[in-house]
Amino acid sequence: MKLPSHFYGMVDAAFGHEPVALAATMIDAGARVMQLRLKDLPARDFLAAARAIARLCRARGAVLIVNDRVDIAMLAGADGVHLGQEDLPLDAARRVAGAGMIVGISTHTIEQARAAENGGADYIGFGPMYPGGLKNIRAGQGVENLRAVRAAVKIPIVAIGGITEATVPEILAAGADAAAIITDVLAAPDVSAKVRSILALAGRR
Repeated sequence: MKLPSHFYGMVDAAFGHEPVALAATMIDAGARVMQLRLKDLPARDFLAAARAIARLCRARGAVLIVNDRVDIAMLAGADGVHLGQEDLPLDAARRVAGAGMIVGISTHTIEQARAAENGGADYIGFGPMYPGGLKNIRAGQGVENLRAVRAAVKIPIVAIGGITEATVPEILAAGADAAAIITDVLAAPDVSAKVRSILALAGRR
């Protein structure tokens, strides 16, 4: 697959955002791929948000990936699901979701990246890239490890973890196809302006 944008939006309830409104803001600002990440929400509410955001994405030609939950991704009519190393195994997710659903896998090493590609993942997430971020990461992977993973796999790479608008250019230059950003976007005074600014940066790489 080819990711539709170098900005991979993260729809999260952090910083008090209402997920559907946040997704609409990102789409209006030009985001064309986003992940719905609602780890603390009850399944019923997660599904309701996913269905509403899937409708927005279909209307605007954007891609919606649901974090962790294959069942919610399917029920909401999302385009795909993103799985961590501790989530449902890739082969099981593919059997349930079918060949038409995008499946992304979080990876932290070259070995995990290769395993994801060999297992049929459509793209990988790689990180955390830098210290800080929503999870207060103490040590990041850095761009050298990103370059090594880029050399090891052919599928798209979404870099994540502590990335800011200022570090997007070096992430893309190191081989990432997209940058997933949570804190720098969700904590911005004007989310729409932040997304537009990041998209402009990515377009000038």
